[in-house]
Amino acid sequence: MIYRDRETQTRKLPIDVVGLVLLITWVASLQIMLDKGKDLDWFSSSFIVGLAIAALISFAFFLVWELTEENPIVDLRLFTQRNFAGGTIAISVSYALYFGNLVLLPQWMQEYLGYRAFDAGLVTAPVGIFAVILSPFMGRVLRHADARIIATVAFIGFAGVFYMRTQYVTDIDTWHLVIPTLLQGIPAVLWFVPLVAIILSGLPPDRIPAAAGLSNFVRIFCGAAGTSIAGTVWNNRTVLHHVRLTEQANANNPLFNQLIGSTRSLLQLNTPAAHALFDYTVNSQAAIMGLDDFFYMSSFIFIFIIPLIWITRPVKSGGGAGAAAGGH
Repeated sequence: MIYRDRETQTRKLPIDVVGLVLLITWVASLQIMLDKGKDLDWFSSSFIVGLAIAALISFAFFLVWELTEENPIVDLRLFTQRNFAGGTIAISVSYALYFGNLVLLPQWMQEYLGYRAFDAGLVTAPVGIFAVILSPFMGRVLRHADARIIATVAFIGFAGVFYMRTQYVTDIDTWHLVIPTLLQGIPAVLWFVPLVAIILSGLPPDRIPAAAGLSNFVRIFCGAAGTSIAGTVWNNRTVLHHVRLTEQANANNPLFNQLIGSTRSLLQLNTPAAHALFDYTVNSQAAIMGLDDFFYMSSFIFIFIIPLIWITRPVKSGGGAGAAAGGH
Protein backbone atom coordinates (compact mmCIF):
# COMPACT_ATOMS: atom_id res chain seq x y z
CA MET A 1 0.00 0.00 0.00
CA ILE A 2 2.81 2.37 0.91
CA TYR A 3 4.61 1.44 -2.31
CA ARG A 4 1.51 2.25 -4.35
CA ASP A 5 1.11 5.62 -2.64
CA ARG A 6 4.70 6.50 -3.42
CA GLU A 7 4.30 5.39 -7.01
CA THR A 8 1.17 7.54 -7.36
CA GLN A 9 2.98 10.55 -5.92
CA THR A 10 5.88 10.00 -8.32
CA ARG A 11 3.52 9.90 -11.28
CA LYS A 12 1.81 13.07 -10.16
CA LEU A 13 5.08 15.01 -10.02
CA PRO A 14 4.72 17.52 -12.84
CA ILE A 15 7.43 17.83 -15.46
CA ASP A 16 7.92 21.51 -16.18
CA VAL A 17 7.78 21.18 -19.96
CA VAL A 18 6.30 24.64 -20.37
CA GLY A 19 9.13 26.23 -18.41
CA LEU A 20 11.69 24.31 -20.46
CA VAL A 21 10.14 25.40 -23.77
CA LEU A 22 9.97 29.03 -22.65
CA LEU A 23 13.58 28.92 -21.47
CA ILE A 24 14.82 27.43 -24.75
CA THR A 25 12.81 29.97 -26.76
CA TRP A 26 14.20 32.88 -24.76
CA VAL A 27 17.83 31.73 -24.86
CA ALA A 28 17.72 30.81 -28.55
CA SER A 29 16.05 34.08 -29.59
CA LEU A 30 18.44 36.20 -27.57
CA GLN A 31 21.55 34.31 -28.68
CA ILE A 32 20.65 34.49 -32.39
CA MET A 33 19.89 38.19 -31.99
CA LEU A 34 23.29 38.82 -30.39
CA ASP A 35 25.12 36.73 -32.99
CA LYS A 36 23.43 38.25 -36.05
CA GLY A 37 22.81 41.76 -34.75
CA LYS A 38 26.13 43.21 -35.90
CA ASP A 39 25.83 41.74 -39.41
CA LEU A 40 22.19 42.86 -39.84
CA ASP A 41 22.66 46.36 -38.36
CA TRP A 42 20.72 45.49 -35.23
CA PHE A 43 17.24 47.01 -34.97
CA SER A 44 17.31 48.27 -38.54
CA SER A 45 16.52 44.67 -39.44
CA SER A 46 12.98 43.35 -39.05
CA PHE A 47 14.47 39.92 -38.29
CA ILE A 48 16.37 41.27 -35.28
CA VAL A 49 13.28 43.18 -34.11
CA GLY A 50 11.24 39.97 -34.32
CA LEU A 51 13.84 38.06 -32.31
CA ALA A 52 13.92 40.81 -29.68
CA ILE A 53 10.13 40.69 -29.32
CA ALA A 54 10.18 36.89 -29.10
CA ALA A 55 12.93 37.02 -26.45
CA LEU A 56 11.10 39.66 -24.42
CA ILE A 57 7.74 37.87 -24.49
CA SER A 58 9.19 34.42 -23.77
CA PHE A 59 11.27 35.80 -20.89
CA ALA A 60 8.25 37.54 -19.36
CA PHE A 61 6.15 34.37 -19.57
CA PHE A 62 9.11 32.34 -18.26
CA LEU A 63 9.43 34.52 -15.17
CA VAL A 64 5.71 34.36 -14.38
CA TRP A 65 5.52 30.62 -15.00
CA GLU A 66 8.59 29.66 -12.97
CA LEU A 67 7.61 31.84 -10.01
CA THR A 68 4.16 30.26 -9.84
CA GLU A 69 5.06 26.67 -10.74
CA GLU A 70 5.17 24.18 -7.87
CA ASN A 71 8.19 22.31 -9.27
CA PRO A 72 9.92 24.77 -11.61
CA ILE A 73 12.71 23.66 -13.91
CA VAL A 74 14.68 26.73 -12.75
CA ASP A 75 14.37 27.75 -9.12
CA LEU A 76 14.28 31.54 -9.52
CA ARG A 77 13.45 31.90 -5.83
CA LEU A 78 17.14 31.37 -5.18
CA PHE A 79 17.64 35.00 -6.15
CA THR A 80 15.87 36.00 -2.95
CA GLN A 81 18.99 34.74 -1.14
CA ARG A 82 21.42 37.63 -0.72
CA ASN A 83 24.58 35.57 -1.19
CA PHE A 84 23.27 33.77 -4.23
CA ALA A 85 22.00 36.93 -5.95
CA GLY A 86 25.07 39.07 -5.26
CA GLY A 87 27.55 36.31 -6.05
CA THR A 88 25.80 35.16 -9.22
CA ILE A 89 25.49 38.66 -10.67
CA ALA A 90 29.11 39.45 -9.78
CA ILE A 91 30.54 36.26 -11.29
CA SER A 92 28.34 36.51 -14.40
CA VAL A 93 29.16 40.14 -15.22
CA SER A 94 32.86 39.59 -14.55
CA TYR A 95 32.85 36.43 -16.69
CA ALA A 96 31.22 38.33 -19.56
CA LEU A 97 33.95 41.00 -19.38
CA TYR A 98 36.71 38.41 -19.01
CA PHE A 99 35.51 36.32 -21.94
CA GLY A 100 34.83 39.37 -24.14
CA ASN A 101 38.38 40.63 -23.62
CA LEU A 102 39.76 37.15 -24.17
CA VAL A 103 38.10 37.03 -27.60
CA LEU A 104 38.86 40.58 -28.77
CA LEU A 105 42.58 40.60 -28.01
CA PRO A 106 43.63 37.73 -30.36
CA GLN A 107 41.20 39.03 -32.99
CA TRP A 108 42.86 42.46 -32.94
CA MET A 109 46.35 40.93 -33.08
CA GLN A 110 45.46 38.88 -36.14
CA GLU A 111 43.58 41.60 -38.02
CA TYR A 112 45.80 44.62 -37.36
CA LEU A 113 49.18 43.39 -36.10
CA GLY A 114 49.61 40.59 -38.63
CA TYR A 115 49.88 37.81 -36.05
CA ARG A 116 49.07 34.29 -37.13
CA ALA A 117 46.45 32.43 -35.10
CA PHE A 118 49.25 30.31 -33.60
CA ASP A 119 51.25 33.41 -32.60
CA ALA A 120 48.19 35.07 -31.06
CA GLY A 121 47.60 31.90 -29.07
CA LEU A 122 51.18 31.95 -27.77
CA VAL A 123 50.76 35.57 -26.64
CA THR A 124 47.58 34.78 -24.68
CA ALA A 125 48.81 31.42 -23.32
CA PRO A 126 50.76 32.84 -20.32
CA VAL A 127 47.44 33.65 -18.61
CA GLY A 128 47.48 30.07 -17.34
CA ILE A 129 50.95 30.09 -15.76
CA PHE A 130 50.02 31.65 -12.42
CA ALA A 131 46.70 29.80 -12.49
CA VAL A 132 48.49 26.45 -12.57
CA ILE A 133 50.99 27.47 -9.89
CA LEU A 134 48.57 29.06 -7.41
CA SER A 135 45.37 27.01 -7.84
CA PRO A 136 46.41 24.18 -5.47
CA PHE A 137 46.70 26.70 -2.63
CA MET A 138 43.28 28.30 -3.09
CA GLY A 139 41.43 25.72 -0.99
CA ARG A 140 43.64 26.38 2.04
CA VAL A 141 43.58 30.15 1.63
CA LEU A 142 39.79 30.17 1.39
CA ARG A 143 39.45 28.31 4.71
CA HIS A 144 41.36 31.02 6.56
CA ALA A 145 40.37 34.22 4.74
CA ASP A 146 37.18 36.06 3.94
CA ALA A 147 36.02 35.07 0.45
CA ARG A 148 34.74 38.60 -0.11
CA ILE A 149 38.22 40.06 0.42
CA ILE A 150 39.79 37.56 -1.98
CA ALA A 151 37.17 38.26 -4.66
CA THR A 152 37.63 42.00 -4.20
CA VAL A 153 41.39 41.65 -4.69
CA ALA A 154 40.67 39.64 -7.85
CA PHE A 155 38.41 42.36 -9.26
CA ILE A 156 40.95 45.07 -8.48
CA GLY A 157 43.60 42.92 -10.18
CA PHE A 158 41.45 42.52 -13.29
CA ALA A 159 40.78 46.26 -13.35
CA GLY A 160 44.52 46.93 -13.15
CA VAL A 161 45.33 44.50 -15.96
CA PHE A 162 42.69 45.98 -18.27
CA TYR A 163 43.87 49.49 -17.44
CA MET A 164 47.39 48.44 -18.48
CA ARG A 165 45.94 47.43 -21.83
CA THR A 166 44.43 50.87 -22.38
CA GLN A 167 47.99 51.99 -23.19
CA TYR A 168 48.24 49.73 -26.25
CA VAL A 169 49.34 51.36 -29.54
CA THR A 170 49.57 50.11 -33.11
CA ASP A 171 53.34 49.47 -33.00
CA ILE A 172 53.30 47.61 -29.67
CA ASP A 173 55.85 44.83 -29.25
CA THR A 174 55.08 41.27 -28.19
CA TRP A 175 56.58 41.65 -24.71
CA HIS A 176 54.16 44.43 -23.78
CA LEU A 177 51.31 42.22 -24.96
CA VAL A 178 52.50 39.30 -22.84
CA ILE A 179 53.03 41.14 -19.52
CA PRO A 180 49.34 42.01 -18.82
CA THR A 181 48.30 38.55 -19.99
CA LEU A 182 50.78 36.93 -17.60
CA LEU A 183 49.65 39.10 -14.69
CA GLN A 184 46.00 38.36 -15.48
CA GLY A 185 46.54 34.82 -14.24
CA ILE A 186 46.87 36.06 -10.64
CA PRO A 187 43.37 37.60 -10.29
CA ALA A 188 41.99 34.69 -12.33
CA VAL A 189 43.03 32.32 -9.50
CA LEU A 190 41.51 34.58 -6.83
CA TRP A 191 38.28 35.09 -8.75
CA PHE A 192 36.23 31.97 -9.39
CA VAL A 193 36.49 29.82 -6.25
CA PRO A 194 35.66 32.57 -3.68
CA LEU A 195 32.63 33.70 -5.66
CA VAL A 196 31.33 30.14 -5.95
CA ALA A 197 31.80 29.78 -2.20
CA ILE A 198 29.79 32.96 -1.65
CA ILE A 199 27.02 31.75 -3.96
CA LEU A 200 26.60 28.41 -2.20
CA SER A 201 27.09 29.70 1.35
CA GLY A 202 24.07 29.53 3.64
CA LEU A 203 22.02 27.27 1.37
CA PRO A 204 20.58 24.00 2.69
CA PRO A 205 22.22 20.90 1.15
CA ASP A 206 19.14 20.03 -0.91
CA ARG A 207 19.25 23.40 -2.74
CA ILE A 208 22.98 23.43 -3.54
CA PRO A 209 22.68 21.39 -6.78
CA ALA A 210 19.96 23.73 -8.11
CA ALA A 211 21.97 26.80 -7.05
CA ALA A 212 25.16 25.52 -8.68
CA GLY A 213 23.31 24.68 -11.90
CA LEU A 214 21.49 28.01 -12.11
CA SER A 215 24.58 30.10 -11.34
CA ASN A 216 26.59 28.18 -13.95
CA PHE A 217 23.84 28.68 -16.52
CA VAL A 218 23.71 32.44 -15.89
CA ARG A 219 27.50 32.72 -15.99
CA ILE A 220 27.92 30.78 -19.23
CA PHE A 221 25.05 32.61 -20.86
CA CYS A 222 26.54 35.96 -19.87
CA GLY A 223 29.88 34.83 -21.26
CA ALA A 224 28.32 34.07 -24.63
CA ALA A 225 26.40 37.35 -24.60
CA GLY A 226 29.53 39.21 -23.51
CA THR A 227 31.39 38.03 -26.60
CA SER A 228 28.73 39.47 -28.92
CA ILE A 229 28.41 42.69 -26.95
CA ALA A 230 32.19 43.15 -26.81
CA GLY A 231 32.46 42.81 -30.58
CA THR A 232 29.66 45.30 -31.12
CA VAL A 233 31.13 47.83 -28.68
CA TRP A 234 34.54 47.56 -30.33
CA ASN A 235 33.04 47.99 -33.78
CA ASN A 236 30.96 51.02 -32.75
CA ARG A 237 33.89 52.73 -31.02
CA THR A 238 36.14 52.01 -34.00
CA VAL A 239 33.63 53.59 -36.38
CA LEU A 240 33.31 56.62 -34.09
CA HIS A 241 37.07 57.15 -33.91
CA HIS A 242 37.40 56.61 -37.67
CA VAL A 243 34.88 59.37 -38.32
CA ARG A 244 36.64 61.73 -35.94
CA LEU A 245 40.08 61.00 -37.42
CA THR A 246 38.90 61.61 -40.99
CA GLU A 247 36.87 64.76 -40.35
CA GLN A 248 39.66 66.93 -41.78
CA ALA A 249 40.88 64.43 -44.38
CA ASN A 250 39.63 66.15 -47.54
CA ALA A 251 41.03 67.96 -50.56
CA ASN A 252 40.27 71.36 -48.99
CA ASN A 253 42.72 70.76 -46.14
CA PRO A 254 46.28 71.79 -47.12
CA LEU A 255 47.78 69.62 -44.36
CA PHE A 256 46.05 66.54 -45.74
CA ASN A 257 47.22 67.35 -49.26
CA GLN A 258 50.75 67.86 -47.95
CA LEU A 259 50.65 64.46 -46.22
CA ILE A 260 49.46 62.70 -49.37
CA GLY A 261 52.12 64.48 -51.41
CA SER A 262 54.85 63.46 -48.98
CA THR A 263 53.65 59.88 -49.00
CA ARG A 264 53.67 59.77 -52.80
CA SER A 265 57.17 61.18 -53.13
CA LEU A 266 58.67 59.13 -50.28
CA LEU A 267 57.19 55.75 -51.24
CA GLN A 268 56.86 56.37 -54.97
CA LEU A 269 53.09 55.80 -54.95
CA ASN A 270 50.32 57.14 -57.11
CA THR A 271 47.47 59.16 -55.59
CA PRO A 272 44.99 56.27 -55.14
CA ALA A 273 47.69 54.15 -53.47
CA ALA A 274 48.62 57.02 -51.13
CA HIS A 275 44.95 57.44 -50.20
CA ALA A 276 44.68 53.67 -49.58
CA LEU A 277 47.72 53.75 -47.31
CA PHE A 278 46.27 56.71 -45.42
CA ASP A 279 42.95 54.86 -45.00
CA TYR A 280 44.76 51.76 -43.71
CA THR A 281 46.63 53.87 -41.18
CA VAL A 282 43.43 55.52 -40.00
CA ASN A 283 41.67 52.16 -39.73
CA SER A 284 44.50 50.77 -37.60
CA GLN A 285 44.50 53.80 -35.32
CA ALA A 286 40.71 53.78 -34.99
CA ALA A 287 40.72 50.05 -34.17
CA ILE A 288 43.26 50.37 -31.35
CA MET A 289 41.49 53.46 -29.98
CA GLY A 290 38.19 51.54 -29.96
CA LEU A 291 39.86 48.56 -28.28
CA ASP A 292 41.45 50.82 -25.67
CA ASP A 293 37.98 52.24 -24.95
CA PHE A 294 36.66 48.74 -24.32
CA PHE A 295 39.58 47.95 -22.01
CA TYR A 296 38.91 51.15 -20.11
CA MET A 297 35.19 50.34 -19.77
CA SER A 298 36.04 46.82 -18.59
CA SER A 299 38.40 48.20 -15.94
CA PHE A 300 35.74 50.61 -14.69
CA ILE A 301 32.99 47.96 -14.59
CA PHE A 302 35.16 45.59 -12.54
CA ILE A 303 35.54 48.30 -9.90
CA PHE A 304 31.87 49.24 -10.16
CA ILE A 305 30.59 45.70 -9.38
CA ILE A 306 32.75 45.22 -6.27
CA PRO A 307 29.85 46.38 -4.00
CA LEU A 308 27.89 43.32 -5.19
CA ILE A 309 30.41 41.20 -3.31
CA TRP A 310 29.97 43.14 -0.10
CA ILE A 311 26.18 42.92 0.04
CA THR A 312 26.68 39.22 0.78
CA ARG A 313 27.20 37.67 4.18
CA PRO A 314 30.52 36.09 5.24
CA VAL A 315 31.04 32.55 4.00
CA LYS A 316 30.58 29.91 6.69
CA SER A 317 33.65 27.74 6.85
CA GLY A 318 33.17 24.19 5.68
CA GLY A 319 29.99 24.93 3.71
CA GLY A 320 30.16 26.79 0.46
CA ALA A 321 33.93 27.11 0.81
CA GLY A 322 34.45 23.39 0.83
CA ALA A 323 32.07 22.81 -2.07
CA ALA A 324 33.72 25.54 -4.11
CA ALA A 325 37.21 24.29 -3.45
CA GLY A 326 36.22 20.77 -4.34
CA GLY A 327 34.44 21.87 -7.51
CA HIS A 328 37.44 23.89 -8.59
